Amino acid sequence: MAASGAARQLPEPTAPDALVPERSGTAVRVPDIARDTLTPFTLAAAGANVIMQLSRLPVGHGVIKSPVESGRIDRHPVKRLRTTLSYIVVAMHGTPDERDYMRGEVNRSHRAVRSTPGDPVKYNAFDRDLQLWVAACLYWGTEDLYTKLYGPPTPEQCDDFYRYAARFGTTLQVTEDMWPADREAFEKYWADGVEKIVVDDLTRRYLRAFAGLSFLPGPVRRVFGPANRFLCVGFLPEPFREALGFRWSAADQRRFERLCRTAAAVNRALPGPVRGFPWNLYLWDVRRRIRDGRPIV
Repeated sequence: MAASGAARQLPEPTAPDALVPERSGTAVRVPDIARDTLTPFTLAAAGANVIMQLSRLPVGHGVIKSPVESGRIDRHPVKRLRTTLSYIVVAMHGTPDERDYMRGEVNRSHRAVRSTPGDPVKYNAFDRDLQLWVAACLYWGTEDLYTKLYGPPTPEQCDDFYRYAARFGTTLQVTEDMWPADREAFEKYWADGVEKIVVDDLTRRYLRAFAGLSFLPGPVRRVFGPANRFLCVGFLPEPFREALGFRWSAADQRRFERLCRTAAAVNRALPGPVRGFPWNLYLWDVRRRIRDGRPIV
């Protein structure tokens, strides 16, 4: 039995591979921006990205009113963090079969997420346009984080990552042709998307509470809530801050920039496996779950 158990073990978590296989049998290089933002400091920007996604009213209502109990961050924060980060790392570093498996898992969870006839805001988790907005937020946030940690990427790095980042959407229902053709087209899409930011009382209360970690137990919330709120607001572009009523001063901005410089220095000093945490662990866990036929979501 011991030998059999050993044979079933996966390798220990390591940094994701630099090359990812394609269905054609070839392999593509994972862009620098996709690899180098697999760092613990990405978690500092994650909350802001969630807020950006949910600032599109149908996305916000779909998440807040979701009947999928196990996927609610206000009820199961640890599980929701695991599934969200697992999705991102599989989209960026998973094989075609792993991305297909993840798509099926998310689809199973999304089937029940749709508005009812009496809802004032119509939403459907299978809406490709809404999924495209979520993917666009993930792309924008990843490049922004890279800039804060490593400085502005070169135009070649930006182009390389932009084409690859379509996977944020195509790992769901977004088709390749829906992803804006190039970075210039994306800028137009993004500017139009920012103009469509709408939050109502429901989403504003939820997102402001989310920034302060109000869904966590009292002692944890009191210790980490203020810092998380500061980071969320710091990583948000100004139009999102305004929509949610967050105040942000010049002194706040200077403090935020100092924190980012410190994080960048610490990040550069971390050993590779530590710098890749927790993403290497989540990719390892996804592969273990697929191998054992266990749910991811």
